Amino acid sequence: MKSLVLAACLAALCCSGCNYDFALTEQPTQKIDGRLIGNWVAVDKDNGKQESMQVRRLDDSTYVVAFDNDIYRAFHSDFAGQPFLSVQNLQPGSDERKYLVMTWALSADARQLTLLTVSTKVVPEGTKDRATLQKLIQANLANSKLCGDPIVFTRKK
Repeated sequence: MKSLVLAACLAALCCSGCNYDFALTEQPTQKIDGRLIGNWVAVDKDNGKQESMQVRRLDDSTYVVAFDNDIYRAFHSDFAGQPFLSVQNLQPGSDERKYLVMTWALSADARQLTLLTVSTKVVPEGTKDRATLQKLIQANLANSKLCGDPIVFTRKK
């Protein structure tokens, strides 16, 4: 069961998870956090399969993320006092240039990164504008179903 959960979470990070035509915030809300730069790996505890993610600095406020042979652009979209990321798919195809919205947390020692994708069951992918997206997220901040299951990455040595 855990492998299905991890696979579903990882799929959400890939193209199928890009749900919105716009980012959560119009512009980045902060500069990059250097602790996020690096190579990360998520391990499926049931079958031991590893999924790698590389995070690099594009400019002062934007990351480039390589994951599962796809490329994304990401930036901080802190909103309602919560740390969010807006992640844009840069791969050609049906989800090209679409965004997904994620929350993130970094362990105190910066060795573990936890990502949670905003659920389309709570914030539908048909959401038409940024103001509505923000309103739905703010209204559901206390809703345990706002985000899917966590994806936990460990920093590669």
